[in-house]
Amino acid sequence: MWDTLIVNPMINALLFFYDLLGNNFILAIAVFTLVIRLITLPLNMRQQRSMMRTQEIQPQIQAIQKKYKDNPQKMQEEFRRIGYNPADTLTGCLPTLIQFPILIGLYRAIIIVLGSTPQSLFELVPRVYPAINLTSLIPVENKFLWLNLSQPDQFFVLPLAVFASMFIQQKLLAPAAPKTQGKDENPAAAMTQSMQYTMPLMFGFFSLQFPAGLSIYFVLANIIGIVQGLYMRRITDRERAERAANGNAAPYVIEADDAKPAKAIPAKTKQSANGSGSTKSKSSGSQSASKRKKRSAKR
Repeated sequence: MWDTLIVNPMINALLFFYDLLGNNFILAIAVFTLVIRLITLPLNMRQQRSMMRTQEIQPQIQAIQKKYKDNPQKMQEEFRRIGYNPADTLTGCLPTLIQFPILIGLYRAIIIVLGSTPQSLFELVPRVYPAINLTSLIPVENKFLWLNLSQPDQFFVLPLAVFASMFIQQKLLAPAAPKTQGKDENPAAAMTQSMQYTMPLMFGFFSLQFPAGLSIYFVLANIIGIVQGLYMRRITDRERAERAANGNAAPYVIEADDAKPAKAIPAKTKQSANGSGSTKSKSSGSQSASKRKKRSAKR
């Protein structure tokens, strides 16, 4: 099932592009990379937009989590109010998960296509579709500059290129989240910054043992991801500027708690207040009567 759905289609796609592009395996890998990125483009665009939007509203998310930590229902209502869905965090990992079967399948496909032993040739022939004329393609040229595309790069140029290109891509995809006032970074920002280093280091280390052809796929895919990330940053910056121009960029304000009911005034206090009020009214009435008497006496 794995070979039928993943490995064999990749083998035939590489051979098709190799034949179409004048028996140039580097160009075949480049076109294959572009096709894979186009297929996964909607998922990647959604992931990037979701991550950038989440980073933008991270202070509001933290404030809601802190205020309504004991009221999950109210927390979800406030999340919906600011347009945040926690499930998007999980769906954002989907493009990364899809990459793993592609990498494993492409690793097997390159090893089989570029194999120079009779055993590898016997393994290749049953996997090729009848529409491809294999006899005019084999042996596949596996040399490019100093590289043997079926072997790891002995000068470590490609592993360094994999690390650098993936690091730049991660930097564009997941910008650091702002810090909360008076506190250390939130866990989401800490995890984001950790991934910016661990992922490039991990894939750079893997490239020390990968075939050079697979490392070239990594580098090309990361370069396409960098261009895509720059484009998405430009779109999000423009949308943010439009919201600010329309007056929709005001900071989110959490509704205050309901006002506490006023304390009841004791009955004695009320009576004393009423008594004082009546005394004041009586004194004011007597003063006005005396004034009228004095005026009549003068007359």
